[in-house]
Parts: sequence; structure tokens; C-alpha cells
Amino acid sequence: MKIWVDADACPSVIKDILYRAAERKKIELILVANQPLRVPPSRYIRSQQVAAGFDVADDEIAQQCQPHDVVITADIPLAADVIKKGGIALSPRGELFTRDNIGARLNMRDFMDTLRSSGEHGGGPAPLHQRDRMAFANQLDKLLASV
Repeated sequence: MKIWVDADACPSVIKDILYRAAERKKIELILVANQPLRVPPSRYIRSQQVAAGFDVADDEIAQQCQPHDVVITADIPLAADVIKKGGIALSPRGELFTRDNIGARLNMRDFMDTLRSSGEHGGGPAPLHQRDRMAFANQLDKLLASV
């Protein structure tokens, strides 16, 4: 099992949780981004820089992910690809994407994208709150408990 992180938009506080978990559980953690990242020195943690471009990091993660790997992403299409490959997808807010809920999440994403493109809806995601960090940490602990 490896942990892959869609790191371009992953909040620093979530990365910190992941760094501690990788060290504690001795699990390989790979942060993929299209810009250089600073990661703590560790035999378990590394960053991988990909070319700039739309979905380049997502495509790299989807290609490299193996069954039972954990992928941290807020990107719903990437989460769907990970699930198809037998991986586990978890959002930085602690939402576990599954075969049962990913279809509805894709539909909602597409609907919201249509609203945004028509000018009906603006803004981005809500700020990350302490409850989101706790939900993420708790869900991550559950996933890693079997390792």
C-alpha cells in the first residue's frame, strides 16, 4: 500500500497529518504536483513533480495507483479513476469516496460545473475547518489501521 497525494491543492495541514502518518506506519507517501514541493526528510516521503498542465498530476496518480493504494484528492474524476482501479480515494475533508457514492458525486460535480459555466453559481470550496481536519485524520486512521 502507498499513499498518493494530489498535492497541488492539498492544504498544508492535511499534508502535515499525512507526513506523521507515513512515518508512524512506515508507509510510502508520494506527493504529486506540477510545481516543486518541499517535504520533510524521510525514507517514506517523497515528492514527484510533473509537467505543468490541466490534470497532469491527476493523470500521473491515476496511472501509477495500484489496488489498495490510498489517494488523497478533492478531484472527483480522479477519485472515480482510483476506485475503478481498486484503490481507495479520500478527500482532504475526510470524505471517503466509494463505488456506492462516486456516481452521485460525479453527477453533482457535473451539475455544479454547468451552473458555474452559465454564471449562476460562483465561488470555490468552503474553507477547511477543524472538524474537516479531524474527519480526515479519523478516516485516515481507519484506513491505515489494517496496515
